[in-house]
Amino acid sequence: MTTSYVTTKDGVDIFFKDWGSGIPIVFSHGWPLTSDDWDTQMMFFLEHGFRVIAHDRRGHGRSTQVMDGHDMDHYADDLLAVVEHLDLKGAIHIGHSTGGGEVIRYLGRHGQARASKAVIISAVPPLMLKTAANPGGLPKEVFDDIQQQLALRRVEFYRELPIGPFYGYNRPGSKPQQGTIDNWWRQGMMGGIKAHYDGVVAWSQTDFTEDLKKITLPVLVQHGDDDQIVPYSDSAPLSAKLLQHATLKTYKGFPHGMPTTHADIINADILSFIKG
Repeated sequence: MTTSYVTTKDGVDIFFKDWGSGIPIVFSHGWPLTSDDWDTQMMFFLEHGFRVIAHDRRGHGRSTQVMDGHDMDHYADDLLAVVEHLDLKGAIHIGHSTGGGEVIRYLGRHGQARASKAVIISAVPPLMLKTAANPGGLPKEVFDDIQQQLALRRVEFYRELPIGPFYGYNRPGSKPQQGTIDNWWRQGMMGGIKAHYDGVVAWSQTDFTEDLKKITLPVLVQHGDDDQIVPYSDSAPLSAKLLQHATLKTYKGFPHGMPTTHADIINADILSFIKG
């Protein structure tokens, strides 16, 4: 088991974990979290004989808190730096939320020669922003407000997200887990505010349509229909249509943070997809 750093071409130190042996699975985390958000998946797939790798996005977690480069192209390039540094071949890429966008941009921008399959969970593609071509998207004011909340009151805002919509703890009958809420806040506060602020634009305004069209390997698209962060109808079904070999799996009532709240179901479905 190793944890280490790789330095990108523009001098950013990217923290990563690399555990086990076998077929490599590479995890890309969501905003504004860290590779720690994959703890349950890392242990599950490690125990099933896979090599598991996860990195902290630039400006997040233990990676360098740089001022610039907080966009999907740099995120994809940083992922490539990890893949090349470890000389991975036949990798399975799994991305949650913003990480799903990172995986799609990586495959679209850098090709599929080192990859075999991909999984995107509660992911931001094809495009979250409402435009003439994407009438089902969310208005820009929604994302502007998130940036304002970040700039003025990040500490409180990072309490409200996990207590409320991220894990669906604001729904009747839900059972909020204090440890999960605290861990979300801990991860969020490890990162740099500038990276998180700029990251809002990256995950809300990037159009992944052309990336999705380029991908020919099998992709599992997992999404909960009660996702309050990335609305289901304007994301997963549209991505699945654009992908050449997609399997769309919809989870009734599941929230945005379902890899944590429903890890047993999500992990089992991913394992089935990998083995299928």
